[in-house]
Amino acid sequence: MTTLYGIPLSPFVRKVCFAMAEKNIDYDLDPVAPFPPHNQSPEFLAVSPLGKIPALRDGDFTISDSSVIINYLDRKHPEINLLPQDAEDCARALWFEEFADTKLIETIGPIFFNRIVKPTILKQEPDQAVIDATLEALPERFDYLEAQLTNGDFLVGDRLSLADVAIGSMLRTHQVAGETIDATRWPQLAAYYERLTNRPAFKTVIAAEERLIASMGG
Repeated sequence: MTTLYGIPLSPFVRKVCFAMAEKNIDYDLDPVAPFPPHNQSPEFLAVSPLGKIPALRDGDFTISDSSVIINYLDRKHPEINLLPQDAEDCARALWFEEFADTKLIETIGPIFFNRIVKPTILKQEPDQAVIDATLEALPERFDYLEAQLTNGDFLVGDRLSLADVAIGSMLRTHQVAGETIDATRWPQLAAYYERLTNRPAFKTVIAAEERLIASMGG
């Protein structure tokens, strides 16, 4: 059996959940939190030496990091591949993943952390100044994505790829943090996110996440 370690509210864990759902891979979720003492047990560190989520156990094989995990799963389960075969398309898919994992997390992550993680998990007051500053920086990121969504339903090629899984996961974090995409300013991006979240695989992951949020009182 395949085990995925991590809390699905993490955009990086969710990215892997989206990928596994799209690829029809069955797995168990072990909800390891990304902070001590939860991520410091010898058992978890054997799977994720850096103590970070997500991590994966597939039989006797273990690996961590969302990008590495998806690359591994794409090679092991190539029937529905997320990394395009075409060299240029593959490079663009990897680029959008990098954009999501760096630029989007810089502007969406602090909003989510202050609105959800701090009050719900850490029992701390949110920092409104941080929220305001990151909200001011976010439009530039959305402007870029809007400009990339002019040639079809997906970011790369004519079907879902790693690009959509990575960007979609960050946009979901934006939604969980209480924000919406302004369809008057970013009509392509808003429609794109709606298409993604209407996919059966995405719906399954999001429904499980909603149940978790409800159990947390969020």
